[in-house]
Amino acid sequence: MAVSGILEVRVVSPQAVVFEGEATGVVIPAWDGQVGILPGHAPLITLLGEGALAIDFPSGGSEELYVRGGVARVEGDRVTILSEAASLVLPEGAEGRSVWLDVETFERESEELEPRRVGAQPDLSTPGDPLA
Repeated sequence: MAVSGILEVRVVSPQAVVFEGEATGVVIPAWDGQVGILPGHAPLITLLGEGALAIDFPSGGSEELYVRGGVARVEGDRVTILSEAASLVLPEGAEGRSVWLDVETFERESEELEPRRVGAQPDLSTPGDPLA
């Protein structure tokens, strides 16, 4: 397989596609520690832990997202992160931390994310209490 030097990265939470784009490298907070992914990485499936997901862009910049739980899959030069919760918003004082410390802030910020996908988002809420 030829190595292109670019990864296709997609980060998805139940609420939205949080990130979709190209990267030169990704550091994933796996359940048992940090995993660095570069183009040409061997196929991998791992459980996600909780913490910063670092994405390095081809233009030279980088971005940190916060994720909690889920699965990461690397196949070819595609990295797919299916997270139980993901946020673009860094909590106050979290710069440089690799572990999420404020779960309430994380959950609140995750719920407030605007979906970045095309098309309508289905309303999965149920009116009333089905057990009442």
